[in-house]
Amino acid sequence: MKIDLTVAAVPAFVGAMIAEHAWQRAHPVEPGTRAGDYQLADTVASLSMGIGSLAAPYVARRLLDPVTPGVGRHGRTLLALGAAAAVLTTVGDVVRRRVRDGSLPEPQTVPAAVREVQDELADIRLGPAVARADRPVVAPALRRTHGALAVSAVASTALVTSTTWAAMTAGKRLFARSPLDLGAGPWAAVAAVLGWDFIYYWNHRASHESRWLWAVHVVHHSSERYNLSTALRQPVAEGVTLTVPYGLLALAGVRPALIEQARGINLIYQFWIHTEAIQRLGWVEKVFNTPSHHRVHHGSNRDYLDRNHGSILILWDRLFGTFEEEDEPVVYGLTSNVDSYNPARIATHEWADIAADVAAAEDWHDRFSFLLRRPGWAYSRRAAAGVA
Repeated sequence: MKIDLTVAAVPAFVGAMIAEHAWQRAHPVEPGTRAGDYQLADTVASLSMGIGSLAAPYVARRLLDPVTPGVGRHGRTLLALGAAAAVLTTVGDVVRRRVRDGSLPEPQTVPAAVREVQDELADIRLGPAVARADRPVVAPALRRTHGALAVSAVASTALVTSTTWAAMTAGKRLFARSPLDLGAGPWAAVAAVLGWDFIYYWNHRASHESRWLWAVHVVHHSSERYNLSTALRQPVAEGVTLTVPYGLLALAGVRPALIEQARGINLIYQFWIHTEAIQRLGWVEKVFNTPSHHRVHHGSNRDYLDRNHGSILILWDRLFGTFEEEDEPVVYGLTSNVDSYNPARIATHEWADIAADVAAAEDWHDRFSFLLRRPGWAYSRRAAAGVA
């Protein structure tokens, strides 16, 4: 029977959290001055999401396999629905532009005399320019329908892309096609761990640079506290993301079982670095990721944003220009915090924001930019459009 290392390590996780809490009680500080202290609602949210992340792969497989093109029987249906939504959205774009440009007549729902009075009142309340600019030219129900179609088209495209990519790059599939086999010895295990760590760095970095991937990863950054329970606040939607495939290791001859073990080792290593109880570790920090390095990664300070993406090794950050030393107190959480301990809200808030942005966008460039470009681009775009 195959044992998931992360599940086997659960008792050790619990024991470590108890030990950390005991250390905090033995080293008290003024209330509210140490972000690493445990807070019940925050800890419960983290533990809930940790449990959810263990169940998520099995639930996702049951939900996503049937709609994966080439795998499930409903894959073509999803493709057809997405295409239909895209066509209808495009038609809506054309109609909206023509209405806005005046090539289609505005609907006359009241007599001309009444409309003239309404226009005069609007001019008095808001000023002529604002009144004319803010006057709706498309019925709200049609705008909502058009927005829902746009969201459906983008979501189905993302879902088809991610599930197809995952199926095509699965470790077992690629290993069966590879002429290489490194065996099951210690060197193969080392290759698996180092290879996973290298690919993890790029996937983790991409999770901060693409809003689609950030919507999955933001869960892990959502706590304003930093203790070992934070490590368990893991994503539950990794089945609908797009990553550099770990199946590349299988093409290099690493057996799928070793790849899975490397995943577990990688996650287990990351657990202990989520603490304020351990400060600097000297020469170790030149090579390995440590609590100090990872505290920087969880900081919302301007100088700490999108830094220190490594998992086991910090060498990748040093080599590729994303390393930052801890040199000022860390402010944990997001630049705009969720302000909720509800796991469902934590897991879905960025998806909801993406959907709202896609629904309000006026062309395909912006719709897919809201999904694919950096999170900061979306905030800047909304600000430029005068949307909070």
